[in-house]
Formats: sequence, structure tokens, C-alpha cells
Amino acid sequence: MSAAVRSRALALRSRALALRAVFTRDRLLSANAVLAYVTLAGFVGHMLVAGNYGYFRDELYYIISGRHPALGYVDFPPLTALLAALVRVLAGDNLVALHVIPALANAALVLVTGLMARELGGGRAARALAAVGSLTTLVFMANGSIFSMDALDALWWALAAYVVMLVVRRHEPRLWLLFGLVAGVGLFTKLTILFFGLALVVGVLLTPLRRDFRTPWPWLGGAIAGIFLAPYLLWNATNGWPTLQFFADGSHGNGALDFLINQLVITNPLTLPLWIGGLVFYFRRPAGKPYRALGWTWVFSYILLTLVNGKPYYFTPAYPMLFAGGAVVLAEAARKASREWLRPAYAGALVMSGLLLAPLAMPVLPPATYARDYTFLSFIGNSGAGKGGQTSVLPQYLADRFGWMELTRAVARVYDVLPPDERAQACIFTANYGEASALNFFGPAEHLPPAISGHNNYYLWGPGRCSGGVIIAVNVAASDLEKTYAHVTPAATFSCAYCWPDEDGISILVATDPRVPLNGAWGTVKNFG
Repeated sequence: MSAAVRSRALALRSRALALRAVFTRDRLLSANAVLAYVTLAGFVGHMLVAGNYGYFRDELYYIISGRHPALGYVDFPPLTALLAALVRVLAGDNLVALHVIPALANAALVLVTGLMARELGGGRAARALAAVGSLTTLVFMANGSIFSMDALDALWWALAAYVVMLVVRRHEPRLWLLFGLVAGVGLFTKLTILFFGLALVVGVLLTPLRRDFRTPWPWLGGAIAGIFLAPYLLWNATNGWPTLQFFADGSHGNGALDFLINQLVITNPLTLPLWIGGLVFYFRRPAGKPYRALGWTWVFSYILLTLVNGKPYYFTPAYPMLFAGGAVVLAEAARKASREWLRPAYAGALVMSGLLLAPLAMPVLPPATYARDYTFLSFIGNSGAGKGGQTSVLPQYLADRFGWMELTRAVARVYDVLPPDERAQACIFTANYGEASALNFFGPAEHLPPAISGHNNYYLWGPGRCSGGVIIAVNVAASDLEKTYAHVTPAATFSCAYCWPDEDGISILVATDPRVPLNGAWGTVKNFG
């Protein structure tokens, strides 16, 4: 054997030994490795279904909002629209690319939940249990498959709680600056993190952690968060505070009892031991006493959201910090009882429940298969999304991914048969932002004019170049149109098998001969809710 061949063989053997040293059994099964596997499973699971079904109603709205850059919108702060615009620049109108963001946010939430269990003193089993709790939570599974504020909102709540744990464990008040940064990004995403912040202040005041208020750091952290909120406040002030009207007119739940019942269902019933264990950890265990402010934060967040009649899913971002504490309690209880098998058994049960619930939360099954096997569960998803009392084949967050392109084509057929003089001045008016956004997204391919609406931010965007001389009205009652138009003619009816019922069997009308100019009547179409 030549010296060169021998040298190469030795080099290959050295590399093989190095790889064996890296991929030892202990490392492959270490706490960090197991947590990484759970996190990766969540991301891969969402990406496998990222191209199924179609664009969700709100996704279309965010995409169109991204084409109207602003410091805020009637129903949400600017971050989501900015991200939609960024995705469009990087990947065009690609549904899978759009869904990378919620999939990453959900995976990060799973990871942070496990890291919180580590900060609370949990070992490998506790970290894995906590992470699996978030992985299999019904609402988080749904959020991870939709480009919206909600997947990011849950992540910011969890990160904020994690930073509070770091403040406590490291006795480092300067970390309140990091908390302010996380809370600020949260406010730039969705305002519901205000409930977390208010509840945390109460929780801190009720515990020895209030000593930090004698330092400048929590106050500076609050100022940092305020900097992120300031642009949205400025936008609201210059536009007549539409967000306040939006919350006053809509976005409500169905009362305190419905809110409570939904907490037991939409989190995944099998996670109940985790969040009960979390309350035990923060309020009864010596190891949880330093972190008791977070326990009070959970309690007061619940109370605040119940008092304002919030939708049930608004509260779900508060659960990861409970899962973390509960996982520590359950893992320790199994160890002390010499029932080590309980930990993998419970984790396995959570995983199985997650797999069974996944079609209820994510676009996993073909709609016909879902209709055959899962429709009897759709009321759970509708209730958790604040749509209780409404029946549908698919729950709203799945149903609202169907029919948008077909609706656009139906409107195009009406538009194409208008007389040339009417077609030249026609514009489209819709009942809600979902219809308007779909028509503005898919409409250019069908050579349709822009769609307008009085719903949420569409009202502020106004009628644009639409004169109102001829209106193709989508899902608008003829009696409402007849108040301002002399002639209202039914043109078509749009039906859709798997759509949300509000979009099935809707009328498409043509209105001509306006009694008043559209600009003059615009104030009557406002609908914030």
C-alpha cells in the first residue's frame, strides 16, 4: 500500500471515528436532541400539508393589505401585512411559501415550551412532555397551518413568559429590556398580548418579584414595548380610532361559560393534566414559588379575557407556560412513584390524540373524506373560533379555504355579459373583506375591475376610482341596494359544497342608475366587525 493510499485511509477512518463520537446513543437521545425531534416533527407536519386546500380568507386579506402599506389597519397592527408583502417579493403568490412563516412560528413555540420546562428545572422527560403538549394542542395545530397573526401571537406570549423565567432564575433585572422587545414585537403583531402584559403586572405585584419595580429596567422595558405600539396608536389617531370601534362592534365571544368549556376542548382534552399540573407547580410546589408571578399571570389573563367576552382562542397562548410547569410536576411524580413508564405512555397518548385531531385542525384530508369521517366534530372548531351555533361541513378555518377562485369566475361570467357601456364603468362591491380580497387576488387573471367593500380596512381604502354607476354586488341583499339604486337585477347565484355557509348560495346582483353618488353614500356601508 502506497503512502498516499495509507494516508487517505487513515483520514477516512479518523472522520468515521469523529462522526461516531458525534452520533453516540447518549447524544442522539439527549434532552436537547429529543426536544429538537419534537420541534422538527411539528414543522415537517405543517409543511407536508402546506399546499393543501387553498388560500384562507384572512390570508387573502393580509396579502391585499400588504399591497396597501400603512402603519396599521382597522383590525390588526402592521406586521402581518408587512410579512405578506415580503413573501410576495421573495416567492411571489406561492401558497406553500406563505405557509412557511406560521409553520416556523409554531415550531418555535414548541421549542420554547420545552425550553421553559428546562428553565423550571425539568429534565429530558419534562422538556419532551411540555413540547409535545404544545405540539398537540388543537388551536396551535390550526394556527400553524394558516398565515395569520395567531401563530406569531402565541410565540410572542411564550417568549415573553420564557424571558420572565430568565429574569427570575438569573436574578437579572436587565432582562426586562428583552421582555420589552418581545412584548413590543407582540404588540406590532396583535393587541391581545396587552392582556398578558396587564396580568403580568398584577402577578409581579403579588409576588417578591415586585422588587424589580424599584429598578429602572421594567420601566425601560415597558417603554421599549410602547415604542412598537406608538405607530399603531398614531395611525388610529389620524383615522378616527377605527380599531376601538372594531373591538366595540365585533370580535366577541359567547359568554363566560362558553369561554370556559372551550378551554377544556380546543387545547386538546388530553393536555388537561399538563395545565392542572402547571397550576400546581406555580402555586403549590416550592420549586415553582419564585415563578408564581406567571401563575397569577395565567389566572388574571383568564379573568380579563372573560370580562371582555373575548373569543376562546384568544387565551390559548397562555398555556405553554402552564405546560412547562405541569410537565415538571408530572415527570417528577412518575419518578417518585417508580412509574417511569407513565412518562412515555402519556407522551405517546398525546401524540396519538394529536394525530387523530390533526384533520380537524389542519388541511390533512380531502374534503370529501373529512365530510364522511370528521364533520361530527366541526362544531368544536367552530365554537373555539367564536363561531359557536353555526353548523358546517368543515370548521370555519378549513371551510374558508374553499370557493374563492370559483366565486371569482362566477363574477367574471356576470361581468363578461354586461353591455359594453355598462362593463366599461362597472365595479364590484362585496359584503365582506374575504370576498373583496379574493376578487382582487384572483380577479386580474379574469380581467375584472377592482373589488371594493365597506368591511374593515376596505372601508378606509374607499371606493377608489369606482364611480358607482354600475355595481356588481356580491352577497349583498337586494333590499339594501334598492335604497340607493333604481334598478337591481339578479345575475347569478354562487354555491359551493365545502365553503363556509356564509359564502354558499350567495347572490350576485347588478345595480344600475344610482340615486346618489357612491362617494356620498360611502358612509352608510361601513362595517367594522
